[in-house]
Amino acid sequence: MQAIASDSLLRSSTPMRQLPRGGTGAVAGWLLACCVLLFAMIVVGGVTRLTHSGLSITEWQPIIGTLPPLSDAQWADAFGKYQLTPEYQKVNQAMSLGAFKGIFWWEYFHRLLGRAIGVVFFIPLLWFLARRRIAGAMAPKLLGIFLLGGLQGAMGWYMVQSGLVDDPRVSHLRLTAHLGLAFLILAAMFWTALTLLVSPSQGDATRAAGLRRFAGSLAALVFVMVLSGGLVAGIRAGFAYNTFPLMNGSIVPGEILAIDPWYLNFADNMATVQFDHRLIAWLLAVLVTAFWWLARSSPRISRRARIAANLLLAALAVQLALGISTLLLVVPVGLAAAHQGGAVLVFVAALNAAHALRRQATP
Repeated sequence: MQAIASDSLLRSSTPMRQLPRGGTGAVAGWLLACCVLLFAMIVVGGVTRLTHSGLSITEWQPIIGTLPPLSDAQWADAFGKYQLTPEYQKVNQAMSLGAFKGIFWWEYFHRLLGRAIGVVFFIPLLWFLARRRIAGAMAPKLLGIFLLGGLQGAMGWYMVQSGLVDDPRVSHLRLTAHLGLAFLILAAMFWTALTLLVSPSQGDATRAAGLRRFAGSLAALVFVMVLSGGLVAGIRAGFAYNTFPLMNGSIVPGEILAIDPWYLNFADNMATVQFDHRLIAWLLAVLVTAFWWLARSSPRISRRARIAANLLLAALAVQLALGISTLLLVVPVGLAAAHQGGAVLVFVAALNAAHALRRQATP
């Protein structure tokens, strides 16, 4: 449902000809800069999760919380609040203040990046509106993206709250929603920036229609893979079945439907969740290769679309290698963070391919 709403937002991006002369490049550059910051935030968020740092800050203070503890008394106060959490009492009772500072800084930088993105998005938005660099039809869409960013921050705190009650782990469903919302915001900003930067290309619209739908379906499937990866991360399924291509000697693990009722397996069963993630990866490997071959063989699509197909295939190949390596090496932090960043690049490459074909026009 989220993907459908996002697609509606992306399709309605204002054409470049509706913008004031000279404003498109600056607006697009600003949106791409926000995309880079969001990419960094997603990677840092992955490291925060992998280092079990996400529950180290026990309050949500969007304004006051911008400053970290600056004195010994403030550090003692922050550590004292953490000591009241289930994570400290059930998992980290031997943790020192120095070790607490280590996990605190990861969560702090994650939240600081979120605040930075809000400022970097909103202040230039006001400036562009005041200077009439943004067409009236696009303004509400950009304000909608800003509101989605606020919702993302609230979702992040809603996620953290789930780990401050009884179980010292955040809800994997809330984590997946938090991750998915970040990708939808990235998609909206990136698609809008491309629409501003790229002039309509010439090509055979009839012949490109099939590839256009294919590319859109691939972008949607990559988004589904991202959500499945969020579930893998949320229930720590990457620490089980650390063999490839088989899962501990089986193509389909026998315990894949061990939980009753059956539908809970798709969110709560490590075997099922990891199997689904692998299955989507295999499916993408086949479909992206087929898409690349069709794009390469078509004589009437634009050069940009061919390059986009090449980039998508290359990004997926790197991402698959990162995923397999992360699994076989039992989720080292560096590789796992790179794998999460790779998911962003594959998603962006799929969006770029879909946009390159969507912009085709009949000569």
